Amino acid sequence: MKREIPMIITFVFGLFMIIQYFIPHPTVNTLAATLQSWAIIVIAFSYVLGSANILRINGEILYKRGNDWPYKLVLVAGFLLMLVTGLAGGIEQGSFANDRLFMDIYIPMSATMYSTLAFFIASAAFRAFKIRTWQAAVLAITAVAVMLGRVPISRFIWTQFPDFVDWIMNVPNAVAQRGVLIGAALGAISTGLKVVLGLERSYLGRD
Repeated sequence: MKREIPMIITFVFGLFMIIQYFIPHPTVNTLAATLQSWAIIVIAFSYVLGSANILRINGEILYKRGNDWPYKLVLVAGFLLMLVTGLAGGIEQGSFANDRLFMDIYIPMSATMYSTLAFFIASAAFRAFKIRTWQAAVLAITAVAVMLGRVPISRFIWTQFPDFVDWIMNVPNAVAQRGVLIGAALGAISTGLKVVLGLERSYLGRD
């Protein structure tokens, strides 16, 4: 029964959350909002469990002086520092120290990491990308044009170059992105239905 009961609960509540979009009744809407609030509470507890798991795993590595333990020490110290400063400031008004740590340390470090990552991506794309078909040629030419159109020198090549690049991003690129989003949405719907109908049972564990 320890597998059947969770599957029944998932089916009933999942089916209700789908049906409530087709029943515009105040009682149904209120019940759906309550269930969503419960889901937020469950998610909040999952954050607590995830934080405890981070401390447990990295704490074991620190205790045993495992691989890359200095980096684990920085991770745990940063985690505890953000946690303490955040809780000390309260939930409503926040914490000045916590905001300063986030704005002056975390965001600049994140920007540095992503700016460095851009060079690795460009290098890997240059080494791995080979033009063998006309579709690949169109992709390569478009990529070069977009990158070139984002720098000031593009206006010296052609005054309308930046506007042309904006058209590429807003029309053909937007069409492709919408196609990808539609495909991702259909995949998410199918996965959700598999969970609701009990075809996907990985959330139950191996037992």
